[in-house]
Amino acid sequence: MSSMISLILEKIKSMSSFIDFGIAQKQYHGMNRITQLFNIKYPIIQGGMIWHSGWRLASAVSNNGGLGLIGSASMYPDILRENIQKCKQATDKPFGVNIALLYPNIDEIINIILEEGVKIVFTSAGNPKTYTETLKKEGIKVAHVVASSKFALKCQDAGVDAVVAEGFEAGGHNGREETTTLCLIPNVKKHIDIPLIAAGGIGLGSQMKAAMLLGADGVQIGSRFAATVEASSHDNFKNKITELKEGDTQLTLKELAPVRLIKNKFYHDLESLYESGRNVEALKETLGRARAKLGMFEGDLTEGELEIGQVSALIDEILPVEKVFQNLIKEFNEAKVDLTL
Repeated sequence: MSSMISLILEKIKSMSSFIDFGIAQKQYHGMNRITQLFNIKYPIIQGGMIWHSGWRLASAVSNNGGLGLIGSASMYPDILRENIQKCKQATDKPFGVNIALLYPNIDEIINIILEEGVKIVFTSAGNPKTYTETLKKEGIKVAHVVASSKFALKCQDAGVDAVVAEGFEAGGHNGREETTTLCLIPNVKKHIDIPLIAAGGIGLGSQMKAAMLLGADGVQIGSRFAATVEASSHDNFKNKITELKEGDTQLTLKELAPVRLIKNKFYHDLESLYESGRNVEALKETLGRARAKLGMFEGDLTEGELEIGQVSALIDEILPVEKVFQNLIKEFNEAKVDLTL
C-alpha cells in the first residue's frame, strides 16, 4: 500500500513540475492544448467583461502572452468595430471577441466580426449551436461559456473548439447551478474531450495551477484584469475592487438572470424588495436600464450595478497588465505542495 501511495505522490510531483512555466517553455507550449489552439504563449484568457474589456486591455493581455478578449456586450456595433480595428493596430498577437448570444443585435455583431477578420470568438448566454457552424466555416476558433457538465456536453456536440467552465465565484452573470469551480472543473473534465478552460475565482498563479491540476487546460481570468490600468472601467470602481473583503459580493437577481454584485446601496435596494416578496416586475423596475454602465463605467458606486467576483477579496492594488502576468507566472511556479505521510 505504501509503495502505491509513493507512486501516486511521484506522479503528482512530476505533473506539477511538467506544467511549470519555468521548465522548457517551448516544450510546454507544444504540449498545452489551449496555447496550441489559440497560438498564445500562456494558457491565460482575459474574460470579455462588459465595461472593462476594450482594445487597450485586450491588446495588453495579448502582448503579454495571453489571449485578450474585447467585450462586445457593452458596445454599440460601431464602437465594437472601432475597438477591433484599434486592437489590430496595438498588437500583432491573437485576440478575440466575446459575444452574448441573447443580445438583440447579435447578427450585426457577427457580421462585424466576419468583416474585420477576427479569428477567435468566445460566446455565452445562449445556444452554442446557433452560430458555431457559421463562425467555424470562416476559420474562426469558438469557445463557449457554461456552468455545468450538462451544457459542456451540448457545447461539444455543437462543435465548439473549447469550453469555458465557470464556477459561481465569478463576477457578473452566473449559472443557476451555483457550483463552485473546485467541483465544476473535475466534473466537466469527466464528460468532455475538447480543451477545457477554468473560470471563476481565479486571480492568483497558485489558483491557476490548482485549476489545471483539477483537469483544466487553461484559465479565464476576469476580476484581476478588471483592476488593471488598461481596463476601460472607471477609476472609482477599480479602487472599490481593491477595498473589498470576503463576503462583500453576493449572487442575486436569480428570478431574472443570476448576477454577482458588490453590496452597495443598489444591491440593498434589491434585497429590500425580496423582503416583501419575489415580485419580478418590481425587480425589473428597480434594475432599470444602464445600471451596469452607471456603476462600472461612470463610477457611481451608490446607485450603479457593480459586478465583480469573489476573488476581489485577494486584489489589493490596481496594476498594469504586464505586472499581473509577472505575478501570475511567479506564483504559478512557486506553488508546490509536499505531502509527507
